[in-house]
Amino acid sequence: MATLLPTRDPELRKDPVTNRWVIFSPARAKRPSDFKSKSPENPNLNSSSCPFCIGNEHECAPEIFRVPPEPNWKLRVIENLYPALSRNLEYPIGQNDDSVSELGRWDRVVPGFGFHDVVIETPVHSVQLSDLDPREIGDVLIAYKRRIEQIKGFDSIKYVQVFKNHGASAGASLSHSHSQMLSLPIVPPSVSARLDSMKEYFNQTGKCSLCEVQSKDLLINETTSFISIVPFAASFPFEIWIIPRDHSSRFDELDNAVDLGGLLKLILRKMSLQLNNPPFNFMIHTSPLQVTDSELPYSHWFLQIVPQLTGVGGFELGSGCYINPIFPDDAAKVLREVNVPTSG
Repeated sequence: MATLLPTRDPELRKDPVTNRWVIFSPARAKRPSDFKSKSPENPNLNSSSCPFCIGNEHECAPEIFRVPPEPNWKLRVIENLYPALSRNLEYPIGQNDDSVSELGRWDRVVPGFGFHDVVIETPVHSVQLSDLDPREIGDVLIAYKRRIEQIKGFDSIKYVQVFKNHGASAGASLSHSHSQMLSLPIVPPSVSARLDSMKEYFNQTGKCSLCEVQSKDLLINETTSFISIVPFAASFPFEIWIIPRDHSSRFDELDNAVDLGGLLKLILRKMSLQLNNPPFNFMIHTSPLQVTDSELPYSHWFLQIVPQLTGVGGFELGSGCYINPIFPDDAAKVLREVNVPTSG
């Protein structure tokens, strides 16, 4: 049984990466170790009608590439059958995210040109990402990198968002393990805000805010090339960041995918064991495709994992601030001490 922690007073923290204020209010929660998902994800094992399973490729949208390039594939990258953006639009030359519509200067509109892709992480319906070995997870990460490199050939694409929704309440429409890539003709406001915040920190200190993450209290696990932490001003309970040790502005510069795959596997298994296999999202936060040389010193990519344990209410939507019932060092300690079986 976990030891009760001393009562802590509420505290507000500002994240130097996201520039977001977070209220830490431990009186709203029980012990950190008691936090569990109330709706654990139980994947549907009926694969006969799943379009992502091997043998059902004809039910999917067109394929972009597969690994390996043979019938017995291990992963596939395909077009999304229900894309948010259209790859078939002609993007006007000179069109950009500052275009103004005929409706007025406050209503900015650009054509919905972009790419919405799906990465099928395994041919087997019942296998989840965390079941794969580090090299297989590394192959998934390399697939993201390879697709981003392909997208770079389109000057009108400004940003590629890689994300994974695990579980229906986290936004997954199919239980077969997959992730998505949405290539946008704009730089999203949250990306611009992140870069502005990291620039402000760099201008004040001369250092990259993520290179400066050194607190052992926030550390969960580490490898040769990566660290995993609960961020100093985590917006969500048990939020996790995986950060390259060496300064790197762009995810597509990844050169140690197996090392990252091993740490991602460990963190996902710890999260599943401790939090009752919660639905979760992960997102890769990287630089815009047309990143400038002046942005490189302070822009540092990272992978964010958010287990779906609490809802977002009116206060969060109205204020842009979040209330987290668990202090980051308490959450990190719980995750650090999770014992993951060596088998499986």
